[in-house]
Amino acid sequence: MFEISRRGFAVLVAGALVAPGAVRAADAPKQIAIDWATYNPVSIVLKEKGLLEKEFAKDGIKIVWVQTLGSNKALEFLNAGSIDFGSTAGSAALVARINGNPIKSVYVYSRPEWTALVTGKDSKITKVADLKGKRVAVTRGTDPHIFLVRALLDAGLTEKDITPVLLQHPDGKTALVRGDVDAWAGLDPMMAQAEIEDGVKLFYRKPEANTWGILNVREQFLKDHPDIVRRVLAVYEEARKYSLANYDVVKRDFIAVTKLPDNVVDKQLKERTELTHNKIGEPQRESILAAGLALQQAGVIQPNVDVKANVDALLDAQVPLPTN
Repeated sequence: MFEISRRGFAVLVAGALVAPGAVRAADAPKQIAIDWATYNPVSIVLKEKGLLEKEFAKDGIKIVWVQTLGSNKALEFLNAGSIDFGSTAGSAALVARINGNPIKSVYVYSRPEWTALVTGKDSKITKVADLKGKRVAVTRGTDPHIFLVRALLDAGLTEKDITPVLLQHPDGKTALVRGDVDAWAGLDPMMAQAEIEDGVKLFYRKPEANTWGILNVREQFLKDHPDIVRRVLAVYEEARKYSLANYDVVKRDFIAVTKLPDNVVDKQLKERTELTHNKIGEPQRESILAAGLALQQAGVIQPNVDVKANVDALLDAQVPLPTN
């Protein structure tokens, strides 16, 4: 993995965020609101180590942390202006952008397999086609929802062939374990917990259809404060590299905020989370575009939408890190 100093990273990011001839950025904000999430372990390390607080202390800028339970909540908060930075799946960010949410995707925090289709331990469901006529728990506007739509499409089905039960991720897990639904479009760490503690089965997995863990920023915030965004991403990169080198600390911090047992955390962080990426480039573009085109084929995105143009607009502020 290419190694780069924090200072060098900041300089490179600056080149992406400040266009030649750009006007002077607006006065520095009094606070920066940023999310943390259990599907983004780097954000937990960033929060627990107080790295952003240290970076901006000399500027008198307060750091405000907001927990998000899924991409849909992060995107909702970004759209409302209640957070400036939010972590989501790449595909969820694209759908939000198409729907008018003015965000830019600027950083990769993970390459996860954080979703799969899940059913109860005694269920006779073994393939996606078996979902026809079944009740499926799902959180709209998230990678698990998009994963479900694409899986149904591949099986010759649509959401009209199932009964979606709209729940936030933790409630979806509870509903499946209780038997209130037949299946669930799962999300880690809740999915890993149900797998280990309740014997649920991941009956459909497709790692490449899990779109990347992406950090987004409000477009107006980026325009007003390009230097602030540059510094936030440099600190994020410090936390990501620290996480790669200090798994025990990452695991400790993760357990502290989730109260989950060791084996559940190891399943998510060791087996299904890769933190060796930071640059938004062609792999992310291709993954997000493929998801968008599949959603258009499934009728989730209107046929008159130019999906590629929206991907380009979403990833317009990518970080130009050197490749290996």
